[in-house]
Amino acid sequence: MSKELSADAASYRCSACHGDEDWGLSHPMRGRAKSRSLSAAPAPASTKEFRRTRSLHGPCPVTTFGPKACVLQNPQTIMHIQDPASQRLTWNKSPKSVLVIKKIRDASLLQPFKELCMYLMEENNMIVYVEKKVLEDPAIVSDDSFGPVKRKFCTFREDYDDISNQIDLIICLGGDGTLLYASSLFQGSVPPVMAFHLGSLGFLTPFNFENFQSQVTQVIQGNAAVVLRSRLKVRVVKELRGKMAIPNGISENGVLATDLDTEVGKQVMQYQVLNEVVIDRGPSSYLSNVDVYLDGHLITTVQGDGVIVSTPTGSTAYAAAAGASMIHPNVPAIMITPICPHSLSFRPIVVPAGVELKIMLSPEARNTAWVSFDGRKRQEIRHGDRSHMVMAGSMSVRQPVTPSLQHKASHSAVPMSDRPRAPHPGHSPALAPLPLHLSALSPHPTHFPSPWGPFQLHLSALSSHPAHFPSP
Repeated sequence: MSKELSADAASYRCSACHGDEDWGLSHPMRGRAKSRSLSAAPAPASTKEFRRTRSLHGPCPVTTFGPKACVLQNPQTIMHIQDPASQRLTWNKSPKSVLVIKKIRDASLLQPFKELCMYLMEENNMIVYVEKKVLEDPAIVSDDSFGPVKRKFCTFREDYDDISNQIDLIICLGGDGTLLYASSLFQGSVPPVMAFHLGSLGFLTPFNFENFQSQVTQVIQGNAAVVLRSRLKVRVVKELRGKMAIPNGISENGVLATDLDTEVGKQVMQYQVLNEVVIDRGPSSYLSNVDVYLDGHLITTVQGDGVIVSTPTGSTAYAAAAGASMIHPNVPAIMITPICPHSLSFRPIVVPAGVELKIMLSPEARNTAWVSFDGRKRQEIRHGDRSHMVMAGSMSVRQPVTPSLQHKASHSAVPMSDRPRAPHPGHSPALAPLPLHLSALSPHPTHFPSPWGPFQLHLSALSSHPAHFPSP
């Protein structure tokens, strides 16, 4: 690795510092190195197959200023970043176990669920994991023809059984909610995820179920296009308080109190979320009042119903309903969106993916607030409690592309004859179902198959576990 870095550093020449002053004038790339150290090109053997006319990364920054000045290059910071449009899934070993997540209490999914499980077990000889409550569905219990297959399932219970090290692939049947649920099950490294659109909303579920056999086979065999989507790594630090009796104590709300909270320690909880972290006023009639810190510096105080901190994936969810713009999943950023702000001038803020956010109750806050993570694990936060957020690992999703998109998304894992389905009425035309690939703020990425060709979002490794989702 050190040899590769040193070689790249040597090739990253500045025309001003090496006397070749006319080089920049004769090349339209404006100071880019000939070897492109900041954006890796495809491997030589696959140049023709994966060559793109334009990278999904932005243009390399200009590093020369006038005839004599340039940016001092640090060899330790030079790195190769693969073009998000050329990311493909491969397996170190053949996958043997698959987790099938089905939307609960939806009778229309029973037949697709049975067909998929029988195909995985009988045709591919795979071990299938499902939730225990899925097999307790009366329609499955009463189906005698499904009995022999049902006995081969491995079951688990959420919050009781840890299956994070036993799953090679995740297949979701439902809407975006099933994908969020899959993300919540894997707080570390996330296996590749393939999501079939069988629910009410499908921003993140690009696959049609009609030809599931060929699509699943393509993912199992490898070389599938994947998209990375970033997750937020959240650390909640809560003050532990004991109770001490106080005679005739009056609380701040004017209610007679008989005890007083005293700090006795701290409780730390960690979560990784795919969509957003929401801090709101909960059942309180008062406006919430929270301070937002960026890398330790106070940037604003949010007074209103609350604040949403979302990933690019989450920008199409609650944040969009609150008036924020949608962010393409390949843009490494974090969005801060107020919920019904008291100020007429407060607008959504987009910050770089590499920053650390800290949110805590303002000293002027009249009451507590509540925090939730992708709509789950809702809990109260009080004065002195704080939430730290950084971008975390990614998830990968496989996605298919049409022949017309081949030069733009050449890493798609779907045959060129397969066309992506028409966008769901809830889809945004600009962000039609992109595969879910969360990326590199966590050390373990998550992978999801997606139908648009391998778009991958590698955010800068603030968490150590990326998540991967295959996409069509």
